[in-house]
Formats: sequence, C-alpha cells, structure tokens
Amino acid sequence: MSKVEKLSIALTPELAEVVRVAVEGGDYASTSEVIREALRDWTDKRERRAAKIVELRRFIQEGVDSGPPVPFEPVEEILARNHARLKAMREG
Repeated sequence: MSKVEKLSIALTPELAEVVRVAVEGGDYASTSEVIREALRDWTDKRERRAAKIVELRRFIQEGVDSGPPVPFEPVEEILARNHARLKAMREG
C-alpha cells in the first residue's frame, strides 16, 4: 500500500456497530478496510452522478439547439381520427 494517512472519524453507535459486525463476521480484516471500501463506493457513486449530470446537460442543450418547440396534435383529434378509421374498417 502507498503512503497512508491516519484519520480519526466519529461514527454514530449504529454505524460503529455495522463496522464492527463486518469485521467480526470476517468480511473485512479491519475497520480501516470497511471505511476504505465505503469511501471507494461513495466516490464511485459521486462520479456516476456527475457523469449523469453531464449527460442530462447535453440532452438539455440538444433540445435547446433543436429549435423552437412544435406543439403536439391534441389527443382529442388523434382519438377522433382513429375512431373514424376503426368505424370505416368495420363498415367497409
């Protein structure tokens, strides 16, 4: 392992118990391993969130660049047209 910096952290009793149980259960060799993995997962989550924000901003810009909005045809008109087609098919 490269250079290690020791830090002191304060955890709620519930979180401290989660860490202890993970170590005592053999999932981790030390409390430091639990915290390091939690920080790696947290970092990964933040990076994925940041990437998603970049993607959403790109989509927004694509929408802006596509020009003024075009209104949709009212649902009532679409339904009326489809009902007329269905009626014509049944009669014809």
